[in-house]
Amino acid sequence: MSSAQTLDAAFAALAHPTRRAILARLAKGEATVNELAAPFEMSLPAISKHIRVLEGANLIRRRREAQFRPCTLNAEPLAAVAAWTDEYRHIWDARFDALDDIIKTMKPTEGEGHD
Repeated sequence: MSSAQTLDAAFAALAHPTRRAILARLAKGEATVNELAAPFEMSLPAISKHIRVLEGANLIRRRREAQFRPCTLNAEPLAAVAAWTDEYRHIWDARFDALDDIIKTMKPTEGEGHD
């Protein structure tokens, strides 16, 4: 998979809050599908679909252990996302610096800043 395809798949998978919550849980350690499904009010097949999307984006890995298929986090695609977003950090830093400069030059209006 090319780096562009990796980013596309990762961003698509991260677009859904349930999938982000699953990744947050897996950041704490491996879990079975039933353990991942426990906090959600949705069917097991629905959770399985989310897991397949995450697996397709290579964000999680599953292995077979007897009748269980524990899931683990694969952080490599997340590192690619972080590297991509880091390329734009200078834009946000400049905007925050400009905002900080504006705030420093503002004078409190009457009634502000007094306790």
